[in-house]
Amino acid sequence: MTRRLWLRIGIVAVVAAVAVFYLYPPKKTINLGLDLQGGIHLVLGVDIDKALQVQTERAGDTARAALEKKGVGVKSIERRGVTELAVQLASPQAWADAQTVLKDLATFDVKEPDQAAGRLVLSMRPREAAAQREWFVKQGLETIRNRVDQFGVAEPSIQQQGDNRILVQLPGVQDPERAKALIGKTALLEFKLVDEGASVEQAVAGQVRSGSELLYQRRVDKETKEERRVPFVVEKKALLTGADVANARVSIDQNTSEPYVSLELTGTGGRVFADLTSANVGRRLAIVLDGNLYSAPVIRERIPSGQAQITGGFTSEEATDLAIVLRAGALPAPVQILEERTVGPSLGADSIRKGIVSSAAAAIAVVLFMLVYYRLSGLVADVALALNLLILLAAMAGFHATLTLPGIAGVVLTIGMAVDTNILIFERIREELRSGKTVRAAIEAGFARAFRTVIDTHVTVLVSAAILYQFGTGPVRGFAVTLAIGLLASLFTAVFFTRLVFDLIYMRGRRVESISI
Repeated sequence: MTRRLWLRIGIVAVVAAVAVFYLYPPKKTINLGLDLQGGIHLVLGVDIDKALQVQTERAGDTARAALEKKGVGVKSIERRGVTELAVQLASPQAWADAQTVLKDLATFDVKEPDQAAGRLVLSMRPREAAAQREWFVKQGLETIRNRVDQFGVAEPSIQQQGDNRILVQLPGVQDPERAKALIGKTALLEFKLVDEGASVEQAVAGQVRSGSELLYQRRVDKETKEERRVPFVVEKKALLTGADVANARVSIDQNTSEPYVSLELTGTGGRVFADLTSANVGRRLAIVLDGNLYSAPVIRERIPSGQAQITGGFTSEEATDLAIVLRAGALPAPVQILEERTVGPSLGADSIRKGIVSSAAAAIAVVLFMLVYYRLSGLVADVALALNLLILLAAMAGFHATLTLPGIAGVVLTIGMAVDTNILIFERIREELRSGKTVRAAIEAGFARAFRTVIDTHVTVLVSAAILYQFGTGPVRGFAVTLAIGLLASLFTAVFFTRLVFDLIYMRGRRVESISI
């Protein structure tokens, strides 16, 4: 054999060995999609208007602070609609100073000025509002992806749908309530001082003084399991937020053996926390998550370490999920579950069984046809088909691709495409034989002349697969990935491997009078 022939044999051997290596049991197997192993399918709606309202109100607080810093009295700043603030100055005489300050608010324009009454409206610029809307969805997408990754779901599908929807598919998750709670929790963490001078009774009756709010803490009796809600009056101003948290983890209380969430603050957050605890020794600090008060410990001394704790009678799962959402960050906008489907594992097992049966039936039918119609050459094509499937499955395992029911359809289509490539080559060889050429010349011409047609058909389908992957959803993408990998494997097996076998059988220097085709 020539050195070039040995090189080709070596390439095929290496490819086959690598494929077997990636499919060997100790390696990670192919991930199964939602339709094959069960799980949950959620469509989330992002409440962008609510997030914009919060953003506008924060801008109002910033405007008030800036005006008061310049000595401009403010009677009221109230949100109007979603992106506007109605500003009422305490004195019209401060109009000029107020205009100077408010012009520095880069994202708002001044509208409806009434100098005589000392009134004006701040309106968020349309371009800024549009950018904020886009950011809320993209940041929400990233936050949910981070939470799901830490939750430990293999190959989740998380993608944007339309302007304000997020599609979440979690294969293998059989506890939908926990998953929904983890994904949908806004996780807005705030540290607020308890208003010690306020009357809790009056607050419960609806008389909450300005600058404070009424919150409740959930407490469960360990013996009777009876749940009660304890009211607290806290200051509205958040002194620290979840943005100041660098890490969150679950720890166990050595005295009660109950889990709690231990927080590690950022450098800036740690300094603010140290100053906060130093200035408020003896007061209670409320730790609030999504408007629910989890704990309100008394500040005993200055805490310079930047460490804090959230307790609240958690179960192990509750503490773990809380730590996950705090590490992943708060959702920039609330989300609502618009659509929910749960796929049971039994349905997935049935899909797998039917998919395997259909693929096996297609493969057997193709193998038998090639053997009967093309004889020895058909056997070569069948061996090439087996190598094609081996490469396809190994590539999916190596790239950790997700196999879905449409993906199985892609495997079946790949079988047909692979055989079709061999048929193009075989029919071209037959034509060359009928024209009177020798076996060797017919094989040479058959592969050479069929090559362009094979490339054209494969490139066309690959472009279609790329379009499906770019614009399709999860299952469609699974089909596109399977089809693309199968087509590339088909090119290798039909053009490279089949030609190698033909060269070994018919082209090794001896005279060949006939070919089994």
